Amino acid sequence: MTELLVHPYERDLAAANDLFALFSTYPHLEWIPPSLHIAALSAQVRASYRLHTPDALQAASAMHASATAMLTNDAIFKRVPDFDVLVLDDYL
Repeated sequence: MTELLVHPYERDLAAANDLFALFSTYPHLEWIPPSLHIAALSAQVRASYRLHTPDALQAASAMHASATAMLTNDAIFKRVPDFDVLVLDDYL
């Protein structure tokens, strides 16, 4: 959510609020709170795949949830072999 809301908060508070409302009620979307386990896994991911901390946290959260894929617009996640990475730009 943090990454999704940065630009809307910079430009249009109403749009940011609308986006927050959409993603907080979207069906079949699970929000995974940070935990000590995810923090430790994030450190391992960061060390193994040379990711920055925010990216490592996202990857570790996906791994913790046993996600089979990640939809992103950041190809750096292709470094992580634990799930398929679908980069939006590859499909546009």
